[in-house]
Order: sequence, then structure tokens, then C-alpha cells
Amino acid sequence: MSGLAISTTGLVHIYRAHGHDVAALSGIGITVRPGELVGLLGPSGAGKSTLLQLCGGLLTPSAGRLQIGEHNVATMTEVELDRMRAADVGIVLQGAGRNLIPYLTPTDNIRYAQRAAPRGHDLPQPDDVLHMVGLRDHASTPLTSLTPGQIQLCAVAVGIATMPGLLLADEPTSQLDHQARDEVLAAIRTINAETGMTVLLITHDPEVAATLPRTITIRDGRIASEGRSGEEYAVVATDGSLPLPPHVAELLPAGTLVQVTTDDGEIRLTPIEQEGPR
Repeated sequence: MSGLAISTTGLVHIYRAHGHDVAALSGIGITVRPGELVGLLGPSGAGKSTLLQLCGGLLTPSAGRLQIGEHNVATMTEVELDRMRAADVGIVLQGAGRNLIPYLTPTDNIRYAQRAAPRGHDLPQPDDVLHMVGLRDHASTPLTSLTPGQIQLCAVAVGIATMPGLLLADEPTSQLDHQARDEVLAAIRTINAETGMTVLLITHDPEVAATLPRTITIRDGRIASEGRSGEEYAVVATDGSLPLPPHVAELLPAGTLVQVTTDDGEIRLTPIEQEGPR
């Protein structure tokens, strides 16, 4: 199995709230290579969950392009989106219980998730899926007897029940103690490394973010920065705009005139003192 790439250009999502149109995403452009493990960061309401749901075909883009592997999500019908989710994209919603049927065992939850897969799709055995997340010994254990961390691991197992090319996980380590959080993160890393599955996950935990090979930070519906191996970088948008890192933006209030100069390959931003009104 190979992971699916994600590519968006000018991705916009607008929803209606209290009689007004609200832009949850305003021209997002990202590229995730097949097999990457990427974290989505940013404050609440920034647009992270909206982007994740768009990638899973749970929401429809208002404008722009969204490509998941060979799927052009923006132009797909509901039937086509159902087929994509049934085989190619696994989704772990925030809150482990939302992904599980409480009266079924881990094995039966996986079997249930596999029922939607199209005919001919090569499905793994539930034991193999549970082994990948460290739950093989609890295959027949009632969910009510599992710890919160084990229930979250079960939710991840259900998300990969069909061995999709892309796993989308919304806060899979939230509301867990450090040990359980690390076990869930280790399981996701194992899935990514052993299967080549592309993983896009949301996290608010800076300790989790620091361990990820790549992060994308979203603020106010736009890409604010990217992190690579612990280093944070600003990202030039397709229209040439450059969101400033928070510590720089504090020094340059909105409306500040900035002179941009180049010198031997160096690019310098120099704020220009403005004269007051005459």
C-alpha cells in the first residue's frame, strides 16, 4: 500500500452563521507528499478541523482545488465521496467514543468498519490491525473495560480498518495522560512507518507537535507557518503574501509601512517611521 498525496490550491470554505457568511478557510494552499506524517496546529477556530473534514469529504469546498490522491474532491458526487471514505481515507473524529459502537468488541468494531469497503478491496484481518496499535490482547474485551488510552487506540484501529492511503485524525491524543498520549502517538508513528500511510493529525499539544517531522500552523483560515524538525518557518502564499511569525507581528502593527530590500541574497524588512497628520 502507498500513501495518498494531498494538494490544495486557493481552498476556501464559507459557512453561514447568524445570518452572515463566515470564511473558515481563506485560500489555503498546501502540499503533503505520500507517506508524510504532518501535524495541523493553530488556535481554536483557526480552520484546522474544517480543513481535515474537507480532506475527508465530510464538507464541500466553497472554492479552490482539493486533490486527495487521484480524487478531485471539489467535483465529486456524494456517492463518489462515500466510496473514497470507504476505502481510501480513514477518519478518526475528536472524542474516541464517536468512532466506536459501544456494545461491540474491538474486533467487531473493526469488522463493522470494513463492511463498507468495496468488493475486491484487500482487507486486513482484525487481529493484524489490533496488533499494529498494541491491542491484540484486548481483541474481545468489552469497551467498558478498556482504559481511555486503549479506547483511543481502538478508535485509531477502526480508522485504519480498511488500510486506507490517508489517515485523518482530529486531536487523537487529547484528554489523555502523558503515558496514554505517548502510546497513541507511537501507534500512529508505527502505522505511518510500516504501511506508508499518509497521516494528517490535529494537535494542540506542543509536546506532541515538537516530535512531528512536519507541522502546518493555521491562523484565521490561512497558513501562518510551517515547522520542520523543530524549526519554524514563514510560508509565502501563492499570491506572494507572507504571514509574519507572532513574535515579529507584535513588532509590526497592522498598517506599518515596511521597506523590503535585497542585498547579496539577504532579504531585509525595515519598518519606516511615518509622519503624523499635518
